[in-house]
Amino acid sequence: MIDYTPLRDLVAIDSPSGFTEKAARFIFDYLTELGYSPKYTNKGAVKCALGKSPRLSVAAHADTLGAVVASITKEGTLRISKVGGPSLNSYEGGYCRIYTLDDRVYTGTLLLDNPSVHTNKDEKTEHRSLYNMHIRIDEVVDNEDDVKALGIQNGDFICFETYYQELPSGFIKSRFMDNKAGCFVLFDIARRLKAARKEAPVELYFTTYEEVGHGGSSGHSDTIEELLVIDMGVVGEDCDGRETACSICAKDGSGPYDYNFRKKLVKLAQKNKISYVQDVYPFYSSDGSAALRAGSDFRVAVIGPGVSASHGMERTHKKGVEATVDLCMAYIDNF
Repeated sequence: MIDYTPLRDLVAIDSPSGFTEKAARFIFDYLTELGYSPKYTNKGAVKCALGKSPRLSVAAHADTLGAVVASITKEGTLRISKVGGPSLNSYEGGYCRIYTLDDRVYTGTLLLDNPSVHTNKDEKTEHRSLYNMHIRIDEVVDNEDDVKALGIQNGDFICFETYYQELPSGFIKSRFMDNKAGCFVLFDIARRLKAARKEAPVELYFTTYEEVGHGGSSGHSDTIEELLVIDMGVVGEDCDGRETACSICAKDGSGPYDYNFRKKLVKLAQKNKISYVQDVYPFYSSDGSAALRAGSDFRVAVIGPGVSASHGMERTHKKGVEATVDLCMAYIDNF
């Protein structure tokens, strides 16, 4: 039985793109405790060889969606600028933490301007945008100067509550299953290989800027030939993805991935009776997209557990996570 405690603990660490140092340290320490020798890249990502001269990189991104303070209003609330693409409709009413440069932490809530239904007749129909939503700070503040006196300033990171729950049915619901569930897949690959006392020509790569488009663009070892990206499988209209299965992406918004690499993954899933789907994602890109755009001469494939309500209140299932681990292990065994 797989212990999901490392997933819960990683999810609890706030880590929007650009604010990932604590999450990277957790990953580094976890791999070290397993007996590996991880390294930090210059951009703050973590990579870890599971054997000599790795030719296969298995990558997942540890960064999440979030926001920064864009401005302080005269009423003493905060306007935000998105980090990545959180759905404002889903994040409305969500609790958050504001981190200042001098390490103070304040709490707040993302709200529509004039949010009370008792004073705003259009509250139900107003379009939500960055221009009519704000962070209400949980401090006694009446104006811009009061907020600045707290040490809050433009550029401070805003990190949203995850509401993590692991359910008896096998579902895990939480913000940021995209892509901390993928990071957990890498954890379990490392754990399984260590338990079997096996080495493999594999490098685990935990990137930290995927949500803003350049996480996988650099930092790979010179010996890498193939990049297997573990990222969320899309669940939604016109997609076949399921939370209980591993999705194998044929094409996303950045174009098709390597045909023969995908074909081998499909055949391994079929041979090993691993629950999978093949899919096309209409509005999606990955660390593989970033690597290819940067000119990397890699064969790239993208797989991952199905995630419902992506960039909103997300949910996946242990069966989908474990199917993804099983497919990774089958590929490594046949690499």
